[in-house]
Amino acid sequence: MPEQKPDVSLREAFWYWLKLGFISFGGPAGQLGMMHQELVEKRRWISEKRFLHALNYTMLLPGPEAQQLATYIGWLLHGKRGAFIAGGLFILPSFFILSALAWLYLAHGDVPLLQGVLYGIKPAVTAIVLFAAWRLAKKTLHTPALAALALLALIGIAGFKLPFPLIVFAAALIGLVLMTWFPAQLKAPVAHAPQSPHAAEAVQASQPANTVQTAAVINDQSAVPARQRFSWRKLIVALTIGIVIWLAAIGLLTAVYGWHSTQTQLAWFFTKAALLTFGGAYAVLPYVYQAAIEQYQWLTALQMIDGLALGESTPGPLIMVVTFVGFIAGWSQQLFGPDSLLQAGILAAAIVTFFTFLPSFLFIIAGAPLVEASRQQATFTGPLTAVTAAVVGVIVNLALFFGYYVLWPAGLSSQVDWVALLLGLVAGLALFKFEQSIMRVLSGAAIAGMLLSVLSQVVS
Repeated sequence: MPEQKPDVSLREAFWYWLKLGFISFGGPAGQLGMMHQELVEKRRWISEKRFLHALNYTMLLPGPEAQQLATYIGWLLHGKRGAFIAGGLFILPSFFILSALAWLYLAHGDVPLLQGVLYGIKPAVTAIVLFAAWRLAKKTLHTPALAALALLALIGIAGFKLPFPLIVFAAALIGLVLMTWFPAQLKAPVAHAPQSPHAAEAVQASQPANTVQTAAVINDQSAVPARQRFSWRKLIVALTIGIVIWLAAIGLLTAVYGWHSTQTQLAWFFTKAALLTFGGAYAVLPYVYQAAIEQYQWLTALQMIDGLALGESTPGPLIMVVTFVGFIAGWSQQLFGPDSLLQAGILAAAIVTFFTFLPSFLFIIAGAPLVEASRQQATFTGPLTAVTAAVVGVIVNLALFFGYYVLWPAGLSSQVDWVALLLGLVAGLALFKFEQSIMRVLSGAAIAGMLLSVLSQVVS
């Protein structure tokens, strides 16, 4: 029988989560793979079965699965303190990095070299979004009903401009109907297996061929400490505290700035967005652009594409692109006047980040005890499977939206930007055919953009 590893100290966990916050590149697949290799295989903080059980739960939630998984494991190790440390450090480095990049983008975005970089990566971003839709489709659209759901979602959002929340709600209802009357059309994943489009390959890729396993700190036989056991009282208390924190925060913004202010509307909108991020960041981005660009006009379509490119290039969950959106909104709306643009951008970015991730912490703190109490029960995923199928169509629409603004920046009446089209095709070939990483594709696109910028200056 393997020797039980000693408990993990809070200090040791703090430094690991901080390090992860700075190196968590590669999107969900890379982040889940990093955590599995480090926590399951190397450090043995948690067993394979407990890791996958926690992952199963986070896949069912709206919000960034990797950040929520880190929060969950932090909770298993050190309770609520561990959850806040793990989840907070997973996103804090990205917050500061993206805020700095947003400032550089707005204050010095007219520098020709930087413009060249952005020109190169915009077509690559379009290819990356389309690639994300394709990967999700391969993992999800296994039946005619699910394929039809994806097509209907695409038609609904592209042709009829249906709001994203309505599409999610309708897909969930259809999932319930299919689960009741045509369960074979859902092909729900087996319980205790990763249900993310990236999770399975991320976990499998991180497993060495021949590894001698020692008993993990959190193993299959580990009992949940009394303070973490489920009770209805604890659930109600946790939900109440979370709702009170949200009400206090949005109430303070309303009292100071007014309900119709940019600050309060950012808080309200991104609270709704946080509850609709089934399928990852690519799924919620169409909802963000519908409101942030078309309704509130906080930023332009091209700024949204640039923000996604920067989000792809920095550590942390991709949904952190909302930090960039918030910074642009605060800056463009001049919340504190033309002389305090940086302060306005930082405040707006902080508001957006806080209200986006507050539900993620609440889901773990309130729901983890219940999940641990039901470790031996199957996971129910019918509505989620239908929602994920609809998300495929929504992401395809996002790629079409980005492609339009990249190829026809001046509108359909103008000529096609053939250079941008060529860059996009090369990026797509690198992703689809040669299976290059997103970071490598973005780096190549940025270099190509810089070379084109230098060439144009030499020619002129």
